[in-house]
Amino acid sequence: MSDLPKSIRITEEGPREGFQIEPGPIPTQRKLDLIDALANSGLKHIQITSFVNPKKVPGMADAEQLVTDLKPVEGVHYHGLWLNEKGLQRALASGKLHLEGKVNMYPSSTFLMKNQGCTQAQYRETAGRLIQMYKGYGMLMEKGSISSAWGCNFEGGFSPSRVVELVADLIALGNEHGVSIKTVSLADTMAWATPLGIKRTVGAVREKFPDLRLSLHLHDTRGMAIANAFAGLEMGVDLFDASVAGLGGCPFGKHKGAAGNVCTEDLVLMCNEMGIETGVDLEKLIDAAQLAEDIVGHPLPGSVMRGGSLQSLRNQLH
Repeated sequence: MSDLPKSIRITEEGPREGFQIEPGPIPTQRKLDLIDALANSGLKHIQITSFVNPKKVPGMADAEQLVTDLKPVEGVHYHGLWLNEKGLQRALASGKLHLEGKVNMYPSSTFLMKNQGCTQAQYRETAGRLIQMYKGYGMLMEKGSISSAWGCNFEGGFSPSRVVELVADLIALGNEHGVSIKTVSLADTMAWATPLGIKRTVGAVREKFPDLRLSLHLHDTRGMAIANAFAGLEMGVDLFDASVAGLGGCPFGKHKGAAGNVCTEDLVLMCNEMGIETGVDLEKLIDAAQLAEDIVGHPLPGSVMRGGSLQSLRNQLH
């Protein structure tokens, strides 16, 4: 395991990824309570809301109010999600958020239509306009993402070569508009990845684009997320999205029981035991996970939030 990173950066997505799929409204203050708990655990990047159509995603209807009421912790970057120009304008107007430009590529035309209501050609035009907006507002624009990179519940699995083609398209799109893509997120949006698939796809992208920094966004619908994260670590990946207590899921992915990203506290414990630095206080993160479960009012799938950290047990035994 010579390629293991010495440290990783986690982007916490629970407040956005998690609350977007909950069936009932969650009070804004309770969302802020969780965001504060996460910020005080040592997490430095937290995606707190999305600026999307509230008719399609009612759980995000309070995006502006949430940001208005937010009391930022120094040193923490609070992020938002948007899918088009209108969403970006809302994010810009909200203040307080750390905004960086990003565009996606979609191997699945069916999912793209369900997620954003447009064709591949229409989305490419939207992505081009977004890049120009990023430039116009002086926003850093170095990131791209491949959605459902391993497979789609509507169109089936995608080969590593298909992902490589999309990364090339993403880089070309950036070049067309005078920006250089330096980081690409590979997203297992509908949980088709397995550890072997992670290694094959990451390896194929690395072979073709050795200078790109890669990030993983791993959903746990089929229970593979932590194993897939381990495979990514073995490939040297040092950027991960995660979701406290396993909150969340994609509301447009044709899942009966969509799960969120890899559970943050489970990922942190694994990294701790592997000697990989995360900068996160696991005990405080476990408290945040238990708070998340209390807020949604039903059991969440995280394991470490119930079993506790190994270090705390070692301390008790000695």
